[in-house]
Amino acid sequence: MPVYTLPELPYDYAALAPVISPEIIELHHDKHHAAYVKGANDTLEQLAEARDKESWGSINGLEKNLAFHLSGHILHSIYWHNMSGDGGGEPLEADGVGELADAIAESFGSYAGFKAQLTKAAATTQGSGWGVLAYEPLSGRLVVEQVYDHQGNVGQGSTPILVFDAWEHAFYLQYKNQKVDFIEAMWAVVNWQDVARRYAAAKERGDGLLLAP
Repeated sequence: MPVYTLPELPYDYAALAPVISPEIIELHHDKHHAAYVKGANDTLEQLAEARDKESWGSINGLEKNLAFHLSGHILHSIYWHNMSGDGGGEPLEADGVGELADAIAESFGSYAGFKAQLTKAAATTQGSGWGVLAYEPLSGRLVVEQVYDHQGNVGQGSTPILVFDAWEHAFYLQYKNQKVDFIEAMWAVVNWQDVARRYAAAKERGDGLLLAP
């Protein structure tokens, strides 16, 4: 049976300093992300055992666990590549991300409007969660979503292309309880090249996955 594996970081632990400290990156990736990978694999084994034994008493809990851990693995895998020590600023045509910049302006009215919405969505997610910029294939537009824990207010067909982790383990050692400060600082390390690639890929394949409205 295929298993999930922890991806390597695309940079060293210190690459995102001072926005995110090396200690946070190490603990976040090596401990927290690794725990989601292990949780997804363990749950797959438990589901296989339930099928073999035709024992379905724990199916609700197992399905919830799989969604939680698998979503955590996927979101974190995007998160690491969404950031760069050379990132930040506004996506511009001059930097080769003009298509993404145009889509943001069309979907949100302006880059400033988009930035404000995603910042608020990430900072006000109840409890643990994420702020997400996603491509929604039915309308062909970009939307901002809130993800509670690792699931939540998401369109079923949407593809995340930029994610802000708002769990306390992502910032508490450095920013204490000031989640808003962390989210604001995150804009300085956004890797727009990666976001633009994800947007192009989602746009290319998304139309064929769902019926037109």
